[in-house]
Amino acid sequence: MEAISKTSRIEKIVKLTLVAIIGTALITISAKIKIPFYPVPMTMQTFVILLIGITLGYKMGLATVGLYLFEGIIGLPVFASSPEKGIGIAYFIGPTMGYLIGFLVAVYFTGLFKYDKGIINTFLKLIFSVSFIYILGLVWLGVLIGWDKPIFKLGAQPFLLAELLKILLLLFLTPMLLKVKKLIKIT
Repeated sequence: MEAISKTSRIEKIVKLTLVAIIGTALITISAKIKIPFYPVPMTMQTFVILLIGITLGYKMGLATVGLYLFEGIIGLPVFASSPEKGIGIAYFIGPTMGYLIGFLVAVYFTGLFKYDKGIINTFLKLIFSVSFIYILGLVWLGVLIGWDKPIFKLGAQPFLLAELLKILLLLFLTPMLLKVKKLIKIT
């Protein structure tokens, strides 16, 4: 009996590891789909971060995003403008660090929420979750380039319409993502 239990634990660890690696690959791909802006590029990362939160829940979501950040910090070219604009910790502490840290908060809340109270409730939860990416991103951008600069205009305003479209897409994908969550049985 103990051997079966040990085998099932190992299988679960392998499954969770593979899911996290696939998740980091999705985040990396979404980072490379970008429209160049200065100082922060527009990518599909926020869409994928929220998608991961909905599909994997907050625990696996945090593990996946944490692994992604770790990959980038150790020098793998997973971030949006790496390797063109640097790699590793030097890139991480650049203009996008607040947004990257915001991914952790956003995936946590997105994964924590239940999506069973209707479309408006789901919309508000997604807006709430993604707002942490922008809040932390703007705070870090202000610290880095100075509060005398037009921080909101540089770090949020150009992205808001695209963000709304990503959230609307997620809004309609949420029922399917919840079915996927049940299929892969990750909590």
